Amino acid sequence: MTHLFFLWYSIVIPGRPARQAVRPSIMKIIVENAVARFPEFRFRKPVSWTMNHGENWAVIGPNGAGKTLFTDLIQNSIALKEGSVRHLDEQDNEIAGGIKTLVFRDIYSVSGVQSMYYQQRWNSQDASESPMASALLEGFPEDRKREYTSLFGIDELLEKRVIALSSGELRKFLITRALMSEPSVIILDNPFIGLDEVSRSSLDSMLSVLKERKGLQTILVLSQTRDLPRWIDMVLPVQDLSLLPPVTRDEFLKDPLSVSSLFPSLQEDASLVLPGSCPGQEVSADYEYVLQLKSVSVKYGGRKIISDVDWEVKRGECWALLGENGAGKSTLLSLVCGDNPQAYANDITLFGRRRGSGESIWDIKKRIGYLSPDIHTYYMEDIPCIKVAASGFFDSIGLSRECSESQYSTAMQWMKLFQAGHLADKSFLRISYGEQRLVLLVRAFVKSPELMILDEPLHGLDAGKKKLASRIIQEYCSRPEVSLIYVTHYRDEIPACVTEFKFIKRFPHQI
Repeated sequence: MTHLFFLWYSIVIPGRPARQAVRPSIMKIIVENAVARFPEFRFRKPVSWTMNHGENWAVIGPNGAGKTLFTDLIQNSIALKEGSVRHLDEQDNEIAGGIKTLVFRDIYSVSGVQSMYYQQRWNSQDASESPMASALLEGFPEDRKREYTSLFGIDELLEKRVIALSSGELRKFLITRALMSEPSVIILDNPFIGLDEVSRSSLDSMLSVLKERKGLQTILVLSQTRDLPRWIDMVLPVQDLSLLPPVTRDEFLKDPLSVSSLFPSLQEDASLVLPGSCPGQEVSADYEYVLQLKSVSVKYGGRKIISDVDWEVKRGECWALLGENGAGKSTLLSLVCGDNPQAYANDITLFGRRRGSGESIWDIKKRIGYLSPDIHTYYMEDIPCIKVAASGFFDSIGLSRECSESQYSTAMQWMKLFQAGHLADKSFLRISYGEQRLVLLVRAFVKSPELMILDEPLHGLDAGKKKLASRIIQEYCSRPEVSLIYVTHYRDEIPACVTEFKFIKRFPHQI
C-alpha cells in the first residue's frame, strides 16, 4: 500500500523454482496458510484462498482493509514465514509468469521521463519532452495493437503525447496496454474510477469479451459494489486485515447487511461540526462574480483543447462541471487555479479582478481549495499525513514552510472530521490510495476557502467514506459565502447544494 498513483506494471515471477510456461490459457492460484515474514505485511490470521481455473474474482472492501496487501501476497511479492503460494496450469503443473498487475499509483512513470513535475502538462515546451502514446506500444504486433485499441476505442489517443492525456484517457490507454500483453490473469485496481459512463461500459464489455475469446481471468480490486461486473464469478470481502468468507457475486449482492457492515459510514442523522477558520485565513468577499470566462480557448500547436468557452459563476453558487474524458475539464480548471500559463492569453476574471492585472498566482490560490487527479499524481512526498493536510495552507506539494500551532490544530480537526485522524503520523506514501484521497480532501479544506474546486474528489474512496465526504462537502458549500465547482463522472455523487451545471463537449478537432 504505497502511493496511489505509482504504476506498477510487470509480470510477477513466483519466488521459487518453477517450470516456465508460455502463456497458459487459464491458471489456478492456491494460497495455503500463508504468513508474511515481516509483521507489517501480515493479516490477522494465516491466509488460505483458491482461485480455480477459469474463475474471475472481485476483492472488495473499505479503504485500508488490506486489499492491495492480499494481491501482493498472491503474486508472491511478499516473503513468507510460513505457508505457500502456488500458480498452476491446466495440468496442475507449477508455473511462473502469466500474471500482470495494473495499480494506478504514479501513472506517468511509464512515460520514461523521470523528472515530471506538477503543472508540466500545461507548459507546452516542457510537455514536448513526453513521448507519444504510440511509442509506448512499440514491440507489440500490429494486428494485436489494432485489435485491442479498437476494443476499447482508444485509436485516436495514440497520436497524443502521454502527458497531454487526461486522467481518464491515460487510464484507458494503460489498461489497454496491459491487456495487449495477453496475460493469463490480470489484476486491476479500481479500473473504473476516472472513466466516463461510455468508457466504463466499454471496459466492462472488453474484459467480458476477452474472457470468452481468450480465456482471460480477471481479479478486480474494488472499493464499492456498483463497480461489480456481471461476469465476476466470486467475491472475496476484505476488512480490517482479515479475509471474510468468499461468496458468489449473486450471494454477495443479495445480502445488504453484509454489504453495509463492510462499508460503515456516518449515520444520516449524525451531526457534523465543521472546524472554524484558522486565524489570519479569512478573506473578505467584496465581489459579485467569483469567476468570469469570456471566449476562453486553449490550444497546443495545432490541437485545440477547448474553444470559445463562456462561463460566469456568482459568489455563493455551486456548479457541476461535466463532460466526457478528454473534453477539457481539467484544462479549464488549470486556467482558473493559475497553473496554466495560457490563462494570461484569455479574458478571465477571478474574485472580481481581471487576470494579469498585477495579482500573483499565490494571491489567487490562497482563496481556492483545490483537489484534482493531477495533484494526487504528483504528490509523492514521504512525509506524515498531517503535514500533507497542512500544506493546503500554502498550496504547496510538500510542506514548504513551518506551520503555526493553530494551523496544525486546524488541520488535525479536519483530519478527525474526515475520520482520518489515525493517519496523521503515518507516511503519505505508505497508506492506501483511498486513504491518500481523504488526506488530500482535508488539504483542500484546511484554509476554509471561498472557492472550492473539487475535480473527481471521491476517487478511490470506499462507499462509507464517500457518504461521509459528500456530507462534509454539502455542509461546507451550503454556506452563502462559499462557491463550488464540482467535477465527476457519476451523477449520483453530485452534492445536493449544486444547482447549476456546465457541460463541456470534446472539441471536434482536438486530435
